[in-house]
Amino acid sequence: MADVMIAVMPFAGHVAPLAAVAAAFVDAGHRVRVYTGRAYADRFAALGAEPVSWSTAPDFDELDLAATFPALRGRKGPRQLLANVEHLFVGTGAAQGDDLVAAYGERPWDVIVADNLSLGTHFAAERTGTPSVTVSIVPLSIPTPELPPPILPLRPAAGPLGRLRDRILNTALALATRGIQHAYDAQRAASGLPPTDAPLAAAWHSPDLVCASGVPQLEYPRSSWPVRVEFVGALAPTGSVRPEPPDWWAELPEDRPIVHVTQGTLNVDPDDLIRPAFAALGRQPVSVVATTGRAEAPDLPFPAPPNAFVAGLVDYAALLPRADVMITNGGWGGVLAALAHGIPLIVAGGDIDKPVIAARVGWAGAGIDLRTGRPSATAILRAWRRLSADPEYRERAEAIGRELRSHDGPREVVEHTMALVERRARTAPPAT
Repeated sequence: MADVMIAVMPFAGHVAPLAAVAAAFVDAGHRVRVYTGRAYADRFAALGAEPVSWSTAPDFDELDLAATFPALRGRKGPRQLLANVEHLFVGTGAAQGDDLVAAYGERPWDVIVADNLSLGTHFAAERTGTPSVTVSIVPLSIPTPELPPPILPLRPAAGPLGRLRDRILNTALALATRGIQHAYDAQRAASGLPPTDAPLAAAWHSPDLVCASGVPQLEYPRSSWPVRVEFVGALAPTGSVRPEPPDWWAELPEDRPIVHVTQGTLNVDPDDLIRPAFAALGRQPVSVVATTGRAEAPDLPFPAPPNAFVAGLVDYAALLPRADVMITNGGWGGVLAALAHGIPLIVAGGDIDKPVIAARVGWAGAGIDLRTGRPSATAILRAWRRLSADPEYRERAEAIGRELRSHDGPREVVEHTMALVERRARTAPPAT
């Protein structure tokens, strides 16, 4: 039995996959603590893990980030991405590390496992000299000279001009993110850690092991990885706990295809995606199942067409086996859940990492990238007609689905982690 610390950024999209991982460690007989926000403490306690709450680090409400981080107010798109990274993910790193080191002082762990945006994990692992595992809950952002910057929604380019493009973009990105790099350097100093020549991009992944959600078919090809990477498929079937079936569930027609429209769980303005999807498909021979992303607020501020069914959240284990197409804002967990069922996608990625995810889905041939987070009804209708007319999208989605279904993600994270612990134990110097 190992003592395992799991660190989870307190967002619904982070908690769902790491909850599945925590449950797998508990089921395997390991002693598990989970460092996360108070809003999710009960969720992990119910799994048999011991919650450790953000204390020195500023706990926050994911539905109102600006209340804790005023610099995030009123930002969207690339400006939101950069502000989130600097103020939320980087700016809390030292305090997260302090919380974790305090927990280590109370009871040392054998290994720390964390989602890839938990920067404090890497500080804590470095300070305690313990092995760490990154569970990448989004597409891998490990940089390489062979590819454009991983945070940009660009496909690989070939030839001398393509390589020149990528060199220029990598240089420009380094200049654009100097403020974030300075913030990271300051957080290292606040943690009592020495300066490092490693770029910030390297700080989001453990040097020991990365367990990547997804499969290689959704990654741009590269010659090698600078760290050990193990793909583990999907980690959780849905982005939240299983809700009760909505009142209309029994009324869903059996003889019409279902198009699922999801606004995600972070930026949930229904005008961005649900409204134009209703306008596009309200007269089509389908049932449109839309989720607002808020269990406590399932209603919309505009009328739904007669063929639409609306809920805050829907149990994907029940919905996805019946769905024909998913229209999504590009959350990675939802994308993997759809592809695991062989469902082709229409992706409107507008914020954070979602444009990158949309680009990868389009590159993989498993769906259509609308290249905006606020598509028009015409764009959605055309994309839906393309998916319906071209079987290659579904065939590609089904091929990726077969690969995803060949994995048991949470169990594989446990296996890879314990193999790391055993390797470290064999190579550790003898005690004196």
